[in-house]
Amino acid sequence: MDYTLELIVMPVGDMDRAKAFYSEQVGFHVDIDHRGGGDFRVIQLTPPGSACSITLMRNAERAGTVQGLHLVVQDLEAARADLVSRKVEISEPFHFGPAGRTPGLDPDRRTYGSFASFEDPDGNGWMVQEVKR
Repeated sequence: MDYTLELIVMPVGDMDRAKAFYSEQVGFHVDIDHRGGGDFRVIQLTPPGSACSITLMRNAERAGTVQGLHLVVQDLEAARADLVSRKVEISEPFHFGPAGRTPGLDPDRRTYGSFASFEDPDGNGWMVQEVKR
């Protein structure tokens, strides 16, 4: 039996601002932007190459509460440069050493070893993790 993770609900305060951030800055594909009357709206976006999407949900009280989602890339330096060029405020690379979080890429560039992080406009937190395939 397969259990595939295909959708994560992302609480945000402003749907248009979040859609612009994820689509124009981070580069996610807009799959759906549907209005169903009143203030009902569904915006689903998918990271390039991913089988899992996010759906934006307007919920000002919960906005910014999602933390630690990982975007996995093969080359952290290239991914970070791409996000910087798109005006995403992303951390410098870091890894976890004997003293905990340490600045810079993993010295041996081990798979799962190097990270950078960013937040959306509501404070939902993302990690970009290098995984060699």
